Amino acid sequence: QVQLVESGGGLVQPGGSLRLSCAASGSIFAIYDMGWYRQAPGKQRELVASITSKGSTDYADSVKGRFTTSRDNAKNTVTLQMNSLKPEDTAVYYCKADIMPGWARRGDYWGQGTQVTVSS
Repeated sequence: QVQLVESGGGLVQPGGSLRLSCAASGSIFAIYDMGWYRQAPGKQRELVASITSKGSTDYADSVKGRFTTSRDNAKNTVTLQMNSLKPEDTAVYYCKADIMPGWARRGDYWGQGTQVTVSS
């Protein structure tokens, strides 16, 4: 069974920084694109950042220049470094990965989410 586990959320003041991590575990044959999504109360889930297996990245306009995503393919992990945080960044952040398990068909797997709150 494949699992994605996020860590690193919390409460931070505006202008502060947080680093989120996501680790994939289980019977994994390959991991393709990985990404971070967020969902604020009353809003739809939105893509924040994505990274291919070769390291190409893409970001939502709202976070460009402030957030950076990276991955370690050897450890099956992806991180999201968030700087210059704003109150509007407050949301539950989810990790998603396109995974080929060792025992099933390729598909999208999601983490459980981690709360990020930006407030003074």
